[in-house]
Amino acid sequence: MLICGVDEAGRGPVIGPMVFGAVVIDEDDEPKLEKLGVTDSKLLDPETRGDLFGKLKKLALDYKILSLSAADITEWMKSASLNEIEAIKTAELLNSLEATPDICYVDCPDTVPARYSLSIKNLCKKEVKIIAEHKADMNYRVAGAASILAKVTRDSVIAELAKEHGELGSGYPSDPVTQRWLDDCWKKNKRFPDIVRKRWATVTRKAQLRLTEW
Repeated sequence: MLICGVDEAGRGPVIGPMVFGAVVIDEDDEPKLEKLGVTDSKLLDPETRGDLFGKLKKLALDYKILSLSAADITEWMKSASLNEIEAIKTAELLNSLEATPDICYVDCPDTVPARYSLSIKNLCKKEVKIIAEHKADMNYRVAGAASILAKVTRDSVIAELAKEHGELGSGYPSDPVTQRWLDDCWKKNKRFPDIVRKRWATVTRKAQLRLTEW
């Protein structure tokens, strides 16, 4: 039986992309993930995540990484909630896989996992059993593997953006470095570049603009 894990990195940040990862393995290979120490990417240090990134791509029967830019998120959120966007992109990932899994474990952002599972199922063109759970990236190693691919990819993008735009911090609103960068950017330009999610409350408060003015 083929199993799949799907997770994202960067749902909450005000800066940078949201990245989705999908990993497909044979169920019999799951002990190999355990041996590698695969778990929720947030529990691993950057060096370990980077080391696992290459190993997981080699172990997987199939994998996909999909990145949704801050500008894309700004545009999508004019007509869809973040949960709806995630469901759409998760289904898009599953539809793009060459190896069709029998079961897919998805880390769930919705307060009602069954509702989120159904949303993905209705958008998926393949016959895949969707199991959406909170903390799936901790409960299922294949979902943890997906979280690692997503996290390493997003961190790489943020590092490249920092080279162009200056020290951004993590991109999360709670990060003082990120807050300082946003303040400096607004004071200097009275606008934010497309790497910023312009429909985030953090941004609209700083700019003191109504959402409709973006």
